[in-house]
Amino acid sequence: MAMTIGTEGRIDLGEHGIDAGGRVHLHPSTSLLYTHALQANEGRLAEGGPLVVDTGRHTGRSPNDKFLVREPGSEERIWWGTVNQSIDEARFEGLRDKLTSFLEDQDLYVVDSFAGADPAHRLAVRVITDSAWHALFAKTLFIEPTEDELAEFEPEALVLHAPAVEADLDEDGTRSSTFVLLHPTRAEILVGGTFYAGEIKKSVFTLMNDRLALEGVLPMHCSANVGDEGDVAVFFGLSGTGKTTLSADPDRHLIGDDEHGWSDDGIFNIEGGCYAKVIRLSAEAEPEIYKTTHSFGTVLENVIVDERGVLDLDDDSKTENTRAAYKLEQIANALPTKRAGHPSSVIFLAADAFGILPPLARLSREQAMFYFLSGFTAKLAGTEIGVSEPQPTFSACFGAPFLPQPPAVYAHMLGERLDRHGATVWLVNTGWTGGPYGEGERMPITATRALLHAALSGGVADTRFRADELFGFEVPIEVHGVESALLDPRSTWRDPQAYDRKARELAKMFRDNFAQFAADAGEAVVAAGPRV
Repeated sequence: MAMTIGTEGRIDLGEHGIDAGGRVHLHPSTSLLYTHALQANEGRLAEGGPLVVDTGRHTGRSPNDKFLVREPGSEERIWWGTVNQSIDEARFEGLRDKLTSFLEDQDLYVVDSFAGADPAHRLAVRVITDSAWHALFAKTLFIEPTEDELAEFEPEALVLHAPAVEADLDEDGTRSSTFVLLHPTRAEILVGGTFYAGEIKKSVFTLMNDRLALEGVLPMHCSANVGDEGDVAVFFGLSGTGKTTLSADPDRHLIGDDEHGWSDDGIFNIEGGCYAKVIRLSAEAEPEIYKTTHSFGTVLENVIVDERGVLDLDDDSKTENTRAAYKLEQIANALPTKRAGHPSSVIFLAADAFGILPPLARLSREQAMFYFLSGFTAKLAGTEIGVSEPQPTFSACFGAPFLPQPPAVYAHMLGERLDRHGATVWLVNTGWTGGPYGEGERMPITATRALLHAALSGGVADTRFRADELFGFEVPIEVHGVESALLDPRSTWRDPQAYDRKARELAKMFRDNFAQFAADAGEAVVAAGPRV
């Protein structure tokens, strides 16, 4: 058994199939992980103290390389298909052996932590890796146990992580040399062939999406905050829609920025840290998050840093998906308990690059179900020849890649909670106004903040609303502090007829996408969609 460094006591990794030949660092400190990462040239120290790392050829998740093990304990409930590709148990065991054989010859880092701030619904997660900076990432993103909890820690889920280990396509049955495997019943995750740390975070989230649903808890890909009066808001949205930015409101307390559960007792954060996009981050518009990028303990992925250690957050030469991993406590107004009551407001964020959706709309219960299952945003036009239009993106429940069970399972859980707790649901467009991308302009963040403040504080209680003829939702006619013309997207276009044509196109995209959910959603929800 290898020597363990980091806390009192020793650990035998034999229970995980690892006969460790190197040094095993159990519960390593942030300082130790910094030291080892720098000594191994895994990263660079930047001005202010963050650790800057390069994730190599993978600058984002590899969804096509993610597999769930088809095994008797879970196969009947899994949403099999393009999101959840299957791999058999024999292939899983082969790759597991390949990982453990490699790890036995390395110095290892063992990070024990929790997923889930609610003790009644948390999972004890152990991450074993040979990479110091990935250990720091796990230590940052998950919830750190107290000393007493560490003394009695018994792992319920295991992540075996070795980014340098690659799969053999023919031997291992994978699509490429990269593999991210989840065994639902054994709660074991294997990650290899990629240095992108987000795979660790999202694999555990996928596991929690399965486990929590079985416990009657709604897992959500959302941020959340709470006001001084206890009014909770949750913010659903895909990457780039403003989930992290808008929830970090200095006038409210941050519960978390990405993953939450909604139990019978209220909202709880699944994580202990944040994983924010930082490309072109502004010290003026996002001061709290900006500050973390210049702080000790933060891990910066693929951010450009010069020879002096000075960061350039505007440089996208490596990737647009530059990221910062930091402890929730680095945000000054973060809620220490990471838990609050039931939401009074549910926000669906969409960065509509078509410029069609209004900046704020109120949804009925059935409309909420429709737009939740749709999970819409619009990405900017790509670089392919002839592609000049924004591209619609639909991701069920605003997190399809992380749903082990069918989307309708989660949608019905949301509907039940809306009925029970009476939350108001809002659709917020943080995308374009005055025309599509290339013609219009990005929705002013000051206007979005003002509209959200009005919605969350009850400032629109006495406001008159109009029903949108095409989409059916209710749009406020005027909101204090916001230019009234902005509330009517059609009026912001130079050519109203062009708006009408594009609006009908977008409405049809919604309808066409929703056809896959129609049978499970029910007639009332289907009818709540756009009136094409």
